Amino acid sequence: MERKLLNRFLWPAVATLVLFGVFFFTLHRISSGDLIVSDIPSPLIGKVAPPMDLPALTGPTERVRTTDFKGRPWMLNVWGTWCPACRDEHAALLQLAQVSGIPIVGLNWKDDAGEARRYLDGLGNPYFAVGSDPVGRTAIDWGVYGAPETFLIGPDGHILAKYIGPMTMEVWEKRLKPKLAVGTLQ
Repeated sequence: MERKLLNRFLWPAVATLVLFGVFFFTLHRISSGDLIVSDIPSPLIGKVAPPMDLPALTGPTERVRTTDFKGRPWMLNVWGTWCPACRDEHAALLQLAQVSGIPIVGLNWKDDAGEARRYLDGLGNPYFAVGSDPVGRTAIDWGVYGAPETFLIGPDGHILAKYIGPMTMEVWEKRLKPKLAVGTLQ
């Protein structure tokens, strides 16, 4: 009888306490700056960018494809109108589109196309083109955790870097631009 009680109540309680401990330890590391969420590694770094062929929400063509950017560096920015952090990064993306010389391609993730067009009409459009991914299949292929996320893709089609969180000019200058300049994969 004691063994049944132990297996039924004590072990699940211990397992729950351990999980809570790990959760709170991780939250403490994030809040103290020891762990930066944007530093979560991506298995795609150094690999060829996953194929993308989406209907264009905006842009010069009816489809947005990874092959459209072969031979030049570009960035993929995952965003949605439902994402407050995407609105936070929007001004930086507008500025980056003007100063970087690199096309920024938007991946409008799990969003209503009409709402997304109104969002860009109202705030300005930093994107060379925007692909619509209402179901999220392409985002899964790219290993997206959430929005916003930005990928830097080199001219050879390999992913050079991934940044999780709102893009800023400081992130561009300190984290992404150097990877493009020296062609390092990190």
